[in-house]
Amino acid sequence: MSMEKKIFLAASILGLIAVVLGAFAAHGLRNPLDTISLESFQTGVRYQMYHAFFLFVVGLMPQLHPQQKKRLFWLTLLGVLLFSGSIYLLATNALTPIDFSFFGPVTPIGGLLLISTWGMSGVYFLKNKF
Repeated sequence: MSMEKKIFLAASILGLIAVVLGAFAAHGLRNPLDTISLESFQTGVRYQMYHAFFLFVVGLMPQLHPQQKKRLFWLTLLGVLLFSGSIYLLATNALTPIDFSFFGPVTPIGGLLLISTWGMSGVYFLKNKF
């Protein structure tokens, strides 16, 4: 499978999951969660969707070299998993018998990976010829 196909597939799956989780939050979590937890959950959904769109753009950019696309792909996936994934667990912590509070330090690590992804893409755009 080509890198572009992997990128588009991952972007599609991230987008699909973001829509499902956003709808679930709006309809299924409105009553059981407090306002702060619900807003936090929606932040995870929003950032996941932003990065699904970002991956589509990466996949469409012929100016990016395959290795650059590969780095951006993996950084984005890991960043979304750690950032949005930990937010989902932390926001719904009160609804589960498992205490997910130990995931608290994971969120900023995921955020740093997402920041790195955007910074790296900027560097690539500056270096590559358009």
